[in-house]
Amino acid sequence: MDKKLLIAGWLLCLVAVTQAQPSLLKYRVCLKDKAATEYSLDHPEAYLSAKSLGRRQRQGLAVDSTDLPVCGRYVEEIARQGVQILLTGKWENFVTVACSDSSAVARVAALPFVRSVRKVWQPPLEALPPTARDPLSNRPTLHPDSLYGTAFAQIAMSNGHRLHQAGFRGETMTIAVMDAGFHNVDKIKAMSNLHIVGTRDFVHPDSDIYAQGSHGTLVLSCMAMNKPQVMVGTAPEASYWLLRTEDESGEFPIEEDYWAAAVEFADSVGVDVLNTSLGYYAFDDASQNYELRHLDGRCSLMSRQASRVAAKGMVMVCSAGNAGRGSWKKITPPADAFDVLTVGAIDRRRLLAPFSSVGPTADGRVKPDVVAVGSQADVMLTNGNQGEADGTSFASPILCGMVACLWQACPRLTAAQLLELVRRSGDRADFPDNIYGYGVPDLWQAYQTYLQQAN
Repeated sequence: MDKKLLIAGWLLCLVAVTQAQPSLLKYRVCLKDKAATEYSLDHPEAYLSAKSLGRRQRQGLAVDSTDLPVCGRYVEEIARQGVQILLTGKWENFVTVACSDSSAVARVAALPFVRSVRKVWQPPLEALPPTARDPLSNRPTLHPDSLYGTAFAQIAMSNGHRLHQAGFRGETMTIAVMDAGFHNVDKIKAMSNLHIVGTRDFVHPDSDIYAQGSHGTLVLSCMAMNKPQVMVGTAPEASYWLLRTEDESGEFPIEEDYWAAAVEFADSVGVDVLNTSLGYYAFDDASQNYELRHLDGRCSLMSRQASRVAAKGMVMVCSAGNAGRGSWKKITPPADAFDVLTVGAIDRRRLLAPFSSVGPTADGRVKPDVVAVGSQADVMLTNGNQGEADGTSFASPILCGMVACLWQACPRLTAAQLLELVRRSGDRADFPDNIYGYGVPDLWQAYQTYLQQAN
């Protein structure tokens, strides 16, 4: 195979060439430039899919230097210093590596094109036991009187069911779900008809993503379920990419690297909407913790990355965080990002869930943007039966699926215009605050507003 094509495939996949050994340390190597790039802005088809380019063209968005892959020559030179290449991030221009030799890390730091090197992972004190599959009973409860099962209330609160009735069920939309694993999704009978385009594990590329954490399964079910009289989610006809970015063995900054790589992968394959029910402010190494002053949309890698998403023509929906009861209380990065839809949690009475994180951002922006049901949210459990779960983790996908359906109904809108339309449909839009944001959005009203403006 041609060497250049080999490097291109390596960079575009944004995954590890080889898995690092558990004893290795991992570092984020930030680069100064892309001066040695072998790619051109005139030929974006070399590094972006036709679907990705078509999405940008429809919205009048240009490909820019952040879209150029990390320079292959730089990556090769870094590898020659005796480190393993794990992944690359082109928007923020970094390479994540693994190494146990401090002298090799020093050599990397001394390279003329390297701006900085930061340790982002070390072996956790206690290793998690090997993942075992949960037992399946696959005996969900039937609800003959309801197409949506018990999930009707969390959809009807924002009039998502009316979009469904009008034929907008997400059929033309692709959604990326970035989470901790999707345990038993491949075995749960009620999830057998989900439209899963593909999977990618950015934490351990060779692992079975369906044998990992349960959180992603519950999150996915809020959107993708399509089993009438059992549970129907908010975007039952959408297509889904399942991307694992959370390492449940500990909390380390490298999870931001995995997440950033996953966002770029989603962009490259033409995803329209992204849901992330993850956020980080405290790490196992407390010296790397964020502080409230860092909630400016620019400090954390995840927040900087998320702030670029709309400019790439995608919509990101993210959970506000579950710190409302603790000393932190505030939203959790990347919920402080610019141009994303940050979702807080309420109950079925429209009252804020006490755990739901609040705003504002450090620079005074309203957060969360909107709220959705996240207290006793209806989900599918990893045993194949229905259940309930608490967290902004579930408010986010409940709303995300409806936002995807709204965009299907309003195809002329750019990502930025769609975000604003959703905010302005909130029941507190005239007087937004930092607890409920713009309130509960009415997505049927948003659609009617779009039709009026189109005429």
